[in-house]
Amino acid sequence: MNVPQHIAIILDGNGRWAKSKGMPRNYGHAQGSKNVERICEEAWRMGIKYLTVYAFSTENWNRPQDEVDALMKLLRNYMKTCLKTAKKNDMKIRVIGDLKRLDEDIRTRIAELEEATRENGGLNFQIAINYGSRDEIVRAVRRLAADCTEGKIDAGEIDEQIFARYLDTSGIPDPDLLIRTSGELRLSNFLLWQLAYTEFYFTDVLWPDFTKEELIKAVEYYNGRDRRYGGVKEGQGDV
Repeated sequence: MNVPQHIAIILDGNGRWAKSKGMPRNYGHAQGSKNVERICEEAWRMGIKYLTVYAFSTENWNRPQDEVDALMKLLRNYMKTCLKTAKKNDMKIRVIGDLKRLDEDIRTRIAELEEATRENGGLNFQIAINYGSRDEIVRAVRRLAADCTEGKIDAGEIDEQIFARYLDTSGIPDPDLLIRTSGELRLSNFLLWQLAYTEFYFTDVLWPDFTKEELIKAVEYYNGRDRRYGGVKEGQGDV
């Protein structure tokens, strides 16, 4: 089986999963966080080198305040457990997004986590926090414009490769496969530039129920696509 080098996942359905269990939404977020750790381990065992997850979007601030507060508390706790998981599995952690809106203690923990795992050689794990792709592109344009003004970049020489260096994902290969759970069929402002040639896989499975077997199904779907021409491989029909 041809395993994609880089998989991106929109982690969706935590709240609905909790509701189906008669539990509060925050319980679903906690279980979804635990599932991230399991899928990281399974992805690395399968030979996937990069995994990027959408943890908290710029739009998530519009949720009820008690839910936002609970997500921030969960994020603080996750930074601690993620360090242990990274050490155990030799993961290299990188957080993408505009971190300025996060509380100082969270920013500090993120910096410590990235520094502590910088030399690790296992799974490259990117976590999108306070991330929105349009925001990312605007921030990249501002930095690029500033460098042009200062004479560091000749505007006439700007191409896709130069622009990509100003994105949060600089140095990371574009995803080969995007997975979105819970049955939603939209990108929700996630990696709009980076997903230009990515295969999309949508599943009705809610994120806390997304298992190793579901990950294999997604990779099998990816294998059924013809990456040269952007269609289903001849003779296979719908996958």
